[in-house]
Amino acid sequence: MSGGKEMAVESVTTGFAMQGARSAISAGLFHIEEHVNSLEHAVINNPGLAFDLAKTVIESACRTILRERNVDFGSGDDLPKLFKKIAKSDLPFLPAAVSGETDIQKSLEKTLNGLHTAVLGVCELRNACGFASHGADGPRPALEAVQAILAAETADAIVGFLYRVHRQGLAQPDSDDTDFEENHTFNQYVDDEHERVQIFEEYFDPSRILFELAPEAYKLYLAEYSPETEADQNVSQADAGGQLP
Repeated sequence: MSGGKEMAVESVTTGFAMQGARSAISAGLFHIEEHVNSLEHAVINNPGLAFDLAKTVIESACRTILRERNVDFGSGDDLPKLFKKIAKSDLPFLPAAVSGETDIQKSLEKTLNGLHTAVLGVCELRNACGFASHGADGPRPALEAVQAILAAETADAIVGFLYRVHRQGLAQPDSDDTDFEENHTFNQYVDDEHERVQIFEEYFDPSRILFELAPEAYKLYLAEYSPETEADQNVSQADAGGQLP
């Protein structure tokens, strides 16, 4: 078992795992995995370091999203500025069906402002209590695991949400033009993971059922899918199959 997988198993024993960030990793944000492993470990064993890592994980995700969407940003831009650029970018934060609803747009704007406030909070906690932040002329205030978990959960929610929206937008720039036949690899993955449905003497493929009956969910899972997702699941299944009862 690789070091990353060992750390992921350890995160379960400490009672904390970053589900949103790990979903983003599976969808293509591979380079944050080491930081996520370390953050899951640090919330219990080194809370001060967790504040540094929470900020780093969010910043890495923001820079990746901006770069992949061809949005200009400076190498010296701080995290709050990067997040503002994302909030003002063309990310499809709302489904096309409700994008013209003014009240919903205002509510979403308030939610994004809340996330921006959370980003500022993580940055300030990092500056005040981070293990590896800028030098200080005296001892830093020491927070505990419960505060470190709050910062990590904040980073987890932000990264998971932003990268999911980003991937969904890239995969389907026009939400009405999803072509079932063009997504053969993904469809095969869905069919391999789920059994065919039988109704009387008729059989239906799971991928076709998902596409026809839950098109928005189909697009979302398609946006998150990558060949590495299938490979990781195959490895996990092989590892589980090789364990002694």
